[in-house]
Amino acid sequence: MPLKTNHDEQPSLNLTPMIDIVFLLIIFFMVGTRFTELSEAEQNIPLQVPSVSKAGALTDGPRKRVINVYEDGAITLDNHPVTLDGLTAELMEARAEFAKTGVVVRGDAAGDFQHVAEVFAACRDAGISEMGISVRPMQR
Repeated sequence: MPLKTNHDEQPSLNLTPMIDIVFLLIIFFMVGTRFTELSEAEQNIPLQVPSVSKAGALTDGPRKRVINVYEDGAITLDNHPVTLDGLTAELMEARAEFAKTGVVVRGDAAGDFQHVAEVFAACRDAGISEMGISVRPMQR
């Protein structure tokens, strides 16, 4: 029976990844405490800021405009009848007020898709980039 004469090396533990993570955590907490120190220094400025009863945004954000396309090709923008040219003009005005104005197009399922395509083209002509289409899930 042969005897084993060489000795196997003992497994070693590599601590390098753990040390890297610890250093990253130390840097993160140092930067975080530096930001809180800046805000405390800002609060120590002798200045009386005005108070308000209700805090919030000064203006509402852009809301999605709803365009309905009926079976006969009639178009409404937010429940007001418009033509294709009028739709483009109103959307251009809305986009001038809020650059990120979006629309949701609701087309009649029984209608011709050509009418919906014309509405999407009018939206594109008005510079609207955020467009959606409204659908209803099928009942099973």
